[in-house]
Amino acid sequence: MNPQKKILMIEDEKDISRIVKDYLSKNGYELVIAENGKDGLHFIDSIDLDFIILDLMLPDVDGIELCRKIREKVNTPLLILSARTSDTDKVLGLGFGADDYMTKPFSLSELVARINAHLRRYKGTGGTQRKEDVLHFGNIVIDKKAYRVTVGGNEIALSSKEFELLYFLSENKNQVFSKSQLLDAVWGYGAYGDENTITVYIRRIREKFEVDPSNPRYIKTVWGVGYKLSLD
Repeated sequence: MNPQKKILMIEDEKDISRIVKDYLSKNGYELVIAENGKDGLHFIDSIDLDFIILDLMLPDVDGIELCRKIREKVNTPLLILSARTSDTDKVLGLGFGADDYMTKPFSLSELVARINAHLRRYKGTGGTQRKEDVLHFGNIVIDKKAYRVTVGGNEIALSSKEFELLYFLSENKNQVFSKSQLLDAVWGYGAYGDENTITVYIRRIREKFEVDPSNPRYIKTVWGVGYKLSLD
């Protein structure tokens, strides 16, 4: 029997966290609740977590700044759940490493569907590692099972969604994909997604992966079409 997945929710509205806890429990998840950023960081340091849900409006710290601090510690899939609906907040949240963004009020069933999708992609199916799960391109090694990328033996720190986007492009090198195709392939919900998400993630990957992000060698923009990864 698989162990119960443990989720941290950083949320100061007790009514919301209680409802989410009851619903997630019925769907086989254990929810740990932190009512402020300080307690949230404590749980991240002390508990082996499978997923994080983060509110942006907390009593002791701005949620965007907390997202940045969390990403300095772990690459655990992170979903922002917030009453802030502006595109600026969404872009900032994704830009600082969030994997997803939902606005309040929200559907509990959709929340669980997104958690399931992220965990399915992040954890994989387990078992023996297949040869194609490790991609080699010169001095670049992309290890799907370990969610690990090295360039010249040096590890590049990527969030889970940054890794998945890079891996998808690497698996399909030299093929051009539109932003909507990349959303469907990596995020997995056809109806969801602001295409600006892809722009933000491509920029973040370039900043970590490319020697000169403004003149990328690997992740190319095909103007008017989308992006491709050239690794030849």
